[in-house]
Amino acid sequence: MNQIVNFNIVFKVISRNLFILTGALLSCLGVAVIFTEPLMPFIWTSAISLSLGLFMHFSTHSQIEDAAVTKKEAYLTVSLSWALISLVGSLPYLFSQAIPSFVNALFESVSGFTTTGASILTEIESLPKSILFWRSMTHWVGGIGIIVLVVIVMPTLQIGGYNLFTLESSLQDKIRPRIRSVGHRLLLIYLVLTLSEIILLLLGDMNLFDSVCHAFGTVATGGFSPRNTSIAEYSPYIQYVIMVFMLLAGTNFIVFYYLYKLDFKKALNNEELRFYLKIILFVGLIITAGLFFQTDRSLEQSFRESFFQLISIVTCTGFATADYLQWPTFLWIIIFLSMFLGGCTGSTAGGIKMARHLLLLKNFKKILTNLLHPNAIIPIRLNKNTLNDSTNNSIMTFITVYGIIFILGTILMVASGLDGETASSSVATCMAGIGPGIGTVGPASNFAHLSLPGKSILTFLMIIGRLEIYTVIMLFTPEFWRN
Repeated sequence: MNQIVNFNIVFKVISRNLFILTGALLSCLGVAVIFTEPLMPFIWTSAISLSLGLFMHFSTHSQIEDAAVTKKEAYLTVSLSWALISLVGSLPYLFSQAIPSFVNALFESVSGFTTTGASILTEIESLPKSILFWRSMTHWVGGIGIIVLVVIVMPTLQIGGYNLFTLESSLQDKIRPRIRSVGHRLLLIYLVLTLSEIILLLLGDMNLFDSVCHAFGTVATGGFSPRNTSIAEYSPYIQYVIMVFMLLAGTNFIVFYYLYKLDFKKALNNEELRFYLKIILFVGLIITAGLFFQTDRSLEQSFRESFFQLISIVTCTGFATADYLQWPTFLWIIIFLSMFLGGCTGSTAGGIKMARHLLLLKNFKKILTNLLHPNAIIPIRLNKNTLNDSTNNSIMTFITVYGIIFILGTILMVASGLDGETASSSVATCMAGIGPGIGTVGPASNFAHLSLPGKSILTFLMIIGRLEIYTVIMLFTPEFWRN
């Protein structure tokens, strides 16, 4: 009788992820040495991560390297990887006593690796630099993991038309035999964006430590800052630099891949990219006008504050330069609604994603046209690729399921003791991987005051939202565990 899941393959992949995590942890030792801080939290965590990785690696040593990976194994590997890495990632907080509560430490770790940026910390600047560096590092590691997941893994699982969202089918076929080389190029693009931002931040008189941490948080669209006030106290130059890189990080990385291949036509003709930029421009100008005409801000300040907050929310980064809850009511309502947009598919941004919203509008237009012309045959296309009914239905179903989970999550958070405003925004922001919400979890607040059950619910929502819902939910279906 065949195995339902080949755990040898699952453990082999997870072991490699643990080795990468060990390397990230060891890099924090250098920071601890520079700032003469305790080394043991990272030594102990590195030892645990390495030991787990070695155990899984050698327990699968006899496994054939090129064994085929089934969809079930891919689902399980992705979900277990994020869960285990988040558990190990919480250990530096616990060992250092920076966050003595397990639930709080896990919340911060999951928020980091899922690039959410929601935090339970109230006095960030009082923590050791090495812990703050690790906190930002979790963003950066999680960000590249998301890129690999969405661009390489998801299309092979054929979930929700990811081959249409990322690479055209012909190029996807070419990529499968050379996944490693494509992965290296994506990593190179990720590194170039990170290093470029660090240099530009340094030119704006931000110190090296803050520049690295903010670059990690920006390129991964994470939002953890080593400062209590996030980006608010930095110069307009710094804010514009981070604004631009948030916009870039929310762009489909396949656009950068095409630019790397010097295929400018495909990069510029990407429908999702054009839709993404139009939405940000349109909504940003509305908020700018609202701030300029209804407050005493100058035009430049209105423009900078509106576009920074909007881009931060749409790309699910979570950095802040202003408390948008102090804006006129209709403006922060727009910000709240923007939490459901998300960046481009194939980016480090979370949320529903622009491609799905674009396809939703195309389906709506098709319905209206068919009402006027019942016999008209109107195909749904994205980037000149026609979606079949199965793929189109899958995408529409995803949006529906996303909405249902949002409603259920909100009900559970209200049951945990939150008001409706805070409950709904905390669920929306954690599912989309944004960070700040509205109510008592706004940009000037955090998640520290939430109950332990509430934090546990949001921790789970961060994971399923980041892993595109189906990847995790599949594990809870009876069909998954049937042979």
